[in-house]
Amino acid sequence: MALRNIRFDGDEVLRKVSKPVDVIDDRILTLLDDMAETMYAEHGVGLAAPQIGVLKRVVVIDVGEGLLELINPRIVKTEGEELDIEGCLSIPDFLGEVIRPKKVWVEALNRKGEKISLEGEGLLARAFCHEIDHLDGILFTSRAQKIINKSDLQE
Repeated sequence: MALRNIRFDGDEVLRKVSKPVDVIDDRILTLLDDMAETMYAEHGVGLAAPQIGVLKRVVVIDVGEGLLELINPRIVKTEGEELDIEGCLSIPDFLGEVIRPKKVWVEALNRKGEKISLEGEGLLARAFCHEIDHLDGILFTSRAQKIINKSDLQE
């Protein structure tokens, strides 16, 4: 496993659409391991492959309930909505008030290539949406009702 460099806003790779994973091979398994290590080292709750410069539909998430590894994730259903604050490892100086679904159902493949179905509420639902947006080249700042500079919070 290895730490990968996080790409920051302004890097064109963050605005590109990621390609589906066709074969889960050693490269994808290493990518999953490296992404998890990088996410934990940066104290994040999610990381999408484009954030480390890889345009593949791969996401890792841990909102405190254990690591989720998602390959080719897609949202199949949403319910409700809520406004909350979110941040991003690729935009470390800012937070945003973003409306996201309260509940989200996702289908993906796991590292064994098995189809999995997951359901998330609250922070997990938000993380699903945020990370899958990354796979489509969308940053939270594009969805934010309000952007907050973190330095303004420290005054």
